[in-house]
Amino acid sequence: MASIFGHCALGATLGKLLLPERRHWRYWLLAAACAFLPDADVIGFKFHVPYASLWGHRGLTHSILAAAVVASALTGLAWARRAPGTPPAGRLWLLLFLATASHGVLDALTTGGEGVAFFSPFEQQRYFFPWRPLQVSPIGVKKFVGEWAARVLKSELLWVGLPCLLALAVGRAIAPLRRASAT
Repeated sequence: MASIFGHCALGATLGKLLLPERRHWRYWLLAAACAFLPDADVIGFKFHVPYASLWGHRGLTHSILAAAVVASALTGLAWARRAPGTPPAGRLWLLLFLATASHGVLDALTTGGEGVAFFSPFEQQRYFFPWRPLQVSPIGVKKFVGEWAARVLKSELLWVGLPCLLALAVGRAIAPLRRASAT
């Protein structure tokens, strides 16, 4: 898997790009949390759930269906509360879907594990992308130390952090153009 840092950075970046107004900062944090949420499946290791099973690591929780369910549930909750400043439902759903789905995308770019079950529960096939520049992160905080952690963070800085910064810079540069065309 990619580390919590890479997942959360990508989720927060998506939040800032899709809901750029500063008043939506809570949704940037929610998107960061959604980007990390699929790894809740690691609890299965404590209960001896096989890695390659439906409920195993990188299984159902990493699927496109799970991303749609998470986005739908959280958007529904946000709209049920109807708090002032709640973003449009479609845009919020898209953000939360993309943030949650981004988890599997990053994991499919890593150098280890058994692949990602993008189409679970309909298909149990696990996938990697042909290009896999991200160093796989160890599972568990206690193992995330030393040279391995340094390699993971270095690859994520290069392949996740820099593209996120570039996307944010482009978003900031074109913001005045978007505002001008909206008026």
